[in-house]
Amino acid sequence: MPLLCLLAVVGALLGYPNPWFHFPPAILLFPLSLGLIAFRAGSPIRAFGWTYLTGVLAHCACLYWVAGPVAEYGGLPWWLALPCPIGVSLVMGLYNGVFGWAMHRGARRLSPIFLCLFGGSLWAALEQTGAWFLSGFPWVTLSTAFADWPLLIQPAALIGAYGLSGLFAATGLALALWNTARSPRILLLFVAIFVVGFGAYRMAGFTQSGTGKTIALIQGNIDQGHKWQAPYQISTVKKYLDLSQKALLESSSSEGTTKSADLVVWPETAMPFYFQDAGVYGSQVVEFVNHKNVPLLLGSPAYRSNTDGSYTFFNRAFLLTPNASTMQWYDKVHLVPFGEYVPLKDWLPFDKLTQEAGDYQPGTRLAPLKTDGMHLGVLICYEAIFPGLAQDRVSHGADILINISNDAWFGRSSAPWQHLAQTQMRAVEQGRWIARGTNTGITAFIDPLGRIPARTSLFSDQILTWTVKPVQVTTMYHKIYAWLYWGIYAFSGLLLVWIALSPAIRRS
Repeated sequence: MPLLCLLAVVGALLGYPNPWFHFPPAILLFPLSLGLIAFRAGSPIRAFGWTYLTGVLAHCACLYWVAGPVAEYGGLPWWLALPCPIGVSLVMGLYNGVFGWAMHRGARRLSPIFLCLFGGSLWAALEQTGAWFLSGFPWVTLSTAFADWPLLIQPAALIGAYGLSGLFAATGLALALWNTARSPRILLLFVAIFVVGFGAYRMAGFTQSGTGKTIALIQGNIDQGHKWQAPYQISTVKKYLDLSQKALLESSSSEGTTKSADLVVWPETAMPFYFQDAGVYGSQVVEFVNHKNVPLLLGSPAYRSNTDGSYTFFNRAFLLTPNASTMQWYDKVHLVPFGEYVPLKDWLPFDKLTQEAGDYQPGTRLAPLKTDGMHLGVLICYEAIFPGLAQDRVSHGADILINISNDAWFGRSSAPWQHLAQTQMRAVEQGRWIARGTNTGITAFIDPLGRIPARTSLFSDQILTWTVKPVQVTTMYHKIYAWLYWGIYAFSGLLLVWIALSPAIRRS
């Protein structure tokens, strides 16, 4: 068991995106090892215990970076910050424990091929649950390991990232059962043909029509530890204006023709003050937009005055258009626990990590922001890791997705690469271009196949310009989203109840 546990941890560490050595197929060692542990355990309780422990260790290996922002920006000493990744992993490991328990019981009640299919559907269901349970944290999902290999993630346009994770989990189980029967080998061949075949078909048939829109992403590389201090506000505004001016002079489309950008994008909370107050700094930004005749999307904290004299705060994206009398905006709807609000605030001994305002409240508007023929569906920060949020944006008419983020919290860890991989999956699922603008990187353009034609490095002042095309058609995944979502729960749930209640089959 310890050797299988170690194999799973190594598979997760190398399989999920990281800045050292990323080898996507290694991720198959994770479900393979969990399956073998479950099959060899002496009882369902032991199967749960060992797979839970394995899951905790694997998640610790991938989520070690959680300690960094907690210590550096949360004000906690390192001896309190270091256990934080363990705390998160103790929750995440529960999904692996349930998986192990079910595989142990299922191995004694299902044929090998149905055991693989059940394991795959259960894995998908557990990842779906991770997107909403305890606010949701679907950060390391199996399919994201393959985001750097676009050929293998195209089925997400049919079955979504969670469905594709289920296929990869079934593949790992089929490898674990390789010598037990012929059917797992047949299933493995079928999955490989489907994934590679559909990927090749979709990529070969990919075409784009319509008018291209040139977007300039500005990576300001502002020090997270100082950006909210008053002396740095004027230099922050100046840097973004200077970089934007440079982008307008140098912007070029993917074909290499020089033109002014159709949209400039600044990252999440790029403006470290209340932009809506239209003070001297905000007026400089508005003047730039009017003078250069270019729309600008920027992030800033915002507030609403209430009748009782209190204030409600939001994490907001403003869209400024030249000479417009009003501004459009989008308020983040899925907030980060402890980063933007503190759950159980009266009971916990620490405040949130961000410094700019009180606890944020979620927004309610989902309609796209409109400018120059573009309908922009905005995802702020880690909203990009939730398939349902991208689904909502496209359902409301978004033909381009914009992800603005501030990943400075994560330093030079695995987190920026993991976050980018999640965003790539949203592009494939919805068949949309994603323009991803960040403060310190990784800023990138992602096409509807999940490919990245242009990206920046970490922690540098950079401009990234590309031409994207609005897309109106929707993917099969988008069309069957609700049926697929509940179908995964129904299939895995019914089998889970059946194996929980039925007696074991005696095999000769």
